[in-house]
Amino acid sequence: MNKGIFEGRQILITGAGSGIGRATARKLHSLGAELILVGRRLDKLKETLPKVQAISLDHSDQSAVEKFANQCGPLDGLFLNAGSFEAGSVEKSDLAIFNRMIDQNLLGPWNMAHFLGPNLQEGSSVVLTGSNVGIRVVPLQAAYGVAKAGLHMLAQYLAQEWGHRQIRVNAVAPGPVATDMLLDRIEETLEPEETLNNLKRVNPLHRIGQSEEIASLVVYLLGPESLWLSGAVIPFDGGAGAVQPN
Repeated sequence: MNKGIFEGRQILITGAGSGIGRATARKLHSLGAELILVGRRLDKLKETLPKVQAISLDHSDQSAVEKFANQCGPLDGLFLNAGSFEAGSVEKSDLAIFNRMIDQNLLGPWNMAHFLGPNLQEGSSVVLTGSNVGIRVVPLQAAYGVAKAGLHMLAQYLAQEWGHRQIRVNAVAPGPVATDMLLDRIEETLEPEETLNNLKRVNPLHRIGQSEEIASLVVYLLGPESLWLSGAVIPFDGGAGAVQPN
């Protein structure tokens, strides 16, 4: 990819303090993009790229997002990546878990799209981080899966609503990726090594993904080489959905 392909393009990334958001930010920065990094922890954002504009923001806080959007300038791209995970079944999860999963994985991106939509320039690109759990059922991930399924639909509605402005909107749906969030969850289990091996076995490549691999797809979707791709939900899970469909 041309090193200056994003020169002069202003792109906002949520959840940029770790994992896929961090990897994407660093890749875009190396390709000349002007970035706004958004997340709940300013220190983590500064670790990603110390000299880049960083904003501490909870995307589920509607009034805070509205205030930020009113101060934000024109944008050429959005990567709505921030989210969180809590395990549980429909029957055993209390309402607080469901509400947190909706707030962080669906309401937050909805708020960002709702208030920052007017800031997007014609021809912009928007990418949302979904999950393969929003495509197929994985036990004990009910609230998270429901929220991510909603996020996939949000991407498709935005693709329709913003298409007349030549704004493209797509979602990536990763399987397990070696982010801090996942690795911390694995370490909290009774048998971390066995848990990791079980995750690897769900796809035919027998490994989990890397943040940099997902970042490469996100960069492609944000860039000028994907100008006729919109409204897609793209599984990125090592083939797990192909060999273990619902």
